[in-house]
Amino acid sequence: MLGVASITMISAVTIMLLSSRVAARLGKTLRDKVFKKVIRFSNKELSEFSTASLITRSTNDIQQIQQLITMLFRVVVYAPIIGIGGFVKVLTNSDSQMAWIIGVAILAILFIVGTLFVIVMPKFKKLQDLIDKLNQVAREILTGLPVIRAFHKEKKEEARFDEANHDLMKANVFVNRAMSMMMPLLMFIMNSIMILIVWVGGHNVDQGMMQVGDMMAFIQYTMQIVMAFLMISMISIMLPRAAVSARRINEVIETEATIKDKEETKKFHSDKKGLVEFKNVSFRYPDADTEILSDINFTAEPGETTAIIGSTGSGKSTVVNLLPRFYDVTGGELLIDGVNVKEVSQKELRDIIGLVPQKGILFSGTIESNIKYADETMSDEQMKEAAEIAQAIEFIEDKDKKYKEPIAQGGSNVSGGQKQRLSIARAIAKDPEIFVFDDSFSALDFKTDSKLREALVNKTKDKTVIIVAQRISTIMNAEKIIVLEEGKVVGIGTHQELMKNNETYKQIALSQLSEEELGKKGGN
Repeated sequence: MLGVASITMISAVTIMLLSSRVAARLGKTLRDKVFKKVIRFSNKELSEFSTASLITRSTNDIQQIQQLITMLFRVVVYAPIIGIGGFVKVLTNSDSQMAWIIGVAILAILFIVGTLFVIVMPKFKKLQDLIDKLNQVAREILTGLPVIRAFHKEKKEEARFDEANHDLMKANVFVNRAMSMMMPLLMFIMNSIMILIVWVGGHNVDQGMMQVGDMMAFIQYTMQIVMAFLMISMISIMLPRAAVSARRINEVIETEATIKDKEETKKFHSDKKGLVEFKNVSFRYPDADTEILSDINFTAEPGETTAIIGSTGSGKSTVVNLLPRFYDVTGGELLIDGVNVKEVSQKELRDIIGLVPQKGILFSGTIESNIKYADETMSDEQMKEAAEIAQAIEFIEDKDKKYKEPIAQGGSNVSGGQKQRLSIARAIAKDPEIFVFDDSFSALDFKTDSKLREALVNKTKDKTVIIVAQRISTIMNAEKIIVLEEGKVVGIGTHQELMKNNETYKQIALSQLSEEELGKKGGN
């Protein structure tokens, strides 16, 4: 008996260790798959799943599956052994006249578990959606905290969080109440079955059809079988939520990115290095009714600065997002280095583009790691040159640790202008064929803006530079200015040409500077 007990204990410990290991590895694999899939999503897929939902799916949903696997492993090994063993013993060593009682017990257990499944399953889907919503509200409030405080809306946002939190609590309470009924009901069935066996067995003993020992053995075997089903039923408490979580994870893994490389990709033409051509390009966002861009035609050539200007909502940033294939054009062709961007690999395309987005984005680390983001093996001289051109050298040198100065998550410990200059330095350090500045000088003062553009001229003399700007002073000296209005090109030319021939450009220019200033700066 001691030997059997020792084997049982060792087996239980081994199963626990193995189940925990398998569950942990599965969790790691799923997180890895979800993250790698999301990192390859285009903007279209990212808009379908909210950021809060993707975080919930990568953490809470995977945790639900991990917990299920930990329990499932133990039950799958243990429950069948005691269940099958009980059946064999009932059929071979005891009177099978009472075997119908076992059938009644199993049917009763399945009925209770099935009923709870039907009631609770829809709530589990709602539960995960409510967790998404709570995460989304919390993320939005924490991100917008300065604005909330500025408008003194703390109470309103607290109420919004309380509402989301209360909805989640109500769903949790309902689910937990429903599932907490399972164990008392199952125990009631188990005890009722025991009474039924004693009742039927007692009559059989009284009539001399069964020995008392056989009845006691039958009770033990029946309880063993029922216990096996009870253990499996315990898994059913976790199964519905894990099933919902699995579906949500599967949605992410099975979603195919709309922007992907062709099986056979082309190489860029070396004789057209840096040439950007928009040929009758039109674009509409997924599920949109109208086109954001229509019939866009222009060329950006190496050694020149091509500027794009227009009123808010004219489609300037959309044009920029088409260059690195964050979206694909829905009509016409976009050619870079003489090749349609859809026919080259995304890696090679993005390797030749240095993009500075409208909102400066920094990563946790140091100033050095952010500037060297494109290539960690980059020389310090190249890094310092990029910082100098971006007019970031002054504030970097004022830091205690210089380039080793820590950068907090999202660059929260540097100002907006410093963040923008470091983003520009990161693109310059990459030394690409094509520089794309998406309104990247907006947080800079006029003096810094002017110095930066002047320093940029020497660095980019053989490069293609595309600048999206709101300020006329930023683009006045560009070789080519594209004027956009409601997604259409309404003017192309130099500053002087557009001031004479284009009413849209003239209105934008005069709204910012006087005619005297425009004439003076344009002449420079």
